[in-house]
Amino acid sequence: MAPRADIVMITYRSAGYVHLSLPRLLETLGPDDRVWLWHNGDDEATIEAVRPFRKDDRVARYHHSRDNVRLREPTNWLWDGSDARFVSKVDDDCLVASGWLDTFTAAHDANPQFGAIGSWRHPEEDLRPELARHKIQSFAGGHSLLRNLWVQGSGYLLPRSLVQAHGPLRPNESFTAYCIRLARAGAVNGFYHPFVPEDHMDDPRSPHTLIREDADLADRMPLSARANGVTTVDQWVAQLRQSALVLQTASLDPCAYAGWRRRWSGVRRRARSIAGRPARW
Repeated sequence: MAPRADIVMITYRSAGYVHLSLPRLLETLGPDDRVWLWHNGDDEATIEAVRPFRKDDRVARYHHSRDNVRLREPTNWLWDGSDARFVSKVDDDCLVASGWLDTFTAAHDANPQFGAIGSWRHPEEDLRPELARHKIQSFAGGHSLLRNLWVQGSGYLLPRSLVQAHGPLRPNESFTAYCIRLARAGAVNGFYHPFVPEDHMDDPRSPHTLIREDADLADRMPLSARANGVTTVDQWVAQLRQSALVLQTASLDPCAYAGWRRRWSGVRRRARSIAGRPARW
């Protein structure tokens, strides 16, 4: 019998987190789920933190890239090689919730139109119910989603049949753009609701964070923070809050994202305007 889900965890300079995130992921697996491990770079502390798990029966494959190839290549490695019903990625700085795979699988089984169904990583203080309410929709089997054309690239569940139909991540294509491509083809994406939480430990508001001061941020520097010119913890928290606001307000019309890279800054500016903040990112 084919596995239910294959989940890739990509590790990179994350010894301070992976000793929490990897055991938690393994604990949430059912008997038909597997983890694939991909390590980027030569950070010895991270390699040693991962080493005890490489022979775990729940770990299907391990790959070490001496170069930091980031996310696309490891994601496609899983998508191309998996024979599971569903594929996923859980970041090395994230703690998934107990039962997340069972909940998302049940939602997919009841709703074949579902595409990428995601966990929710934002704290309660980032919720704007008066804005998000119109995007929360009910579906078959008693399942609900806060619909959005894309979900975050960690703690999601995606039918592998969609990967087979639409191919892997293209060169220079982000997971956000991939989700929008699936939505344009008819897939229903969104965050399961009531939210299934994911603790994003690189959020300075997480109780497990290693980012407490600006120097910590400079040392770790999340990819999205670097891409947006963030240099301080306060700026990073502001960006995370804005990201949550975008998810709660972004259009559900796939046509609105034709040439989405050009339109993306406009989406963020509108979100910041709703929040009453100047458009910086």
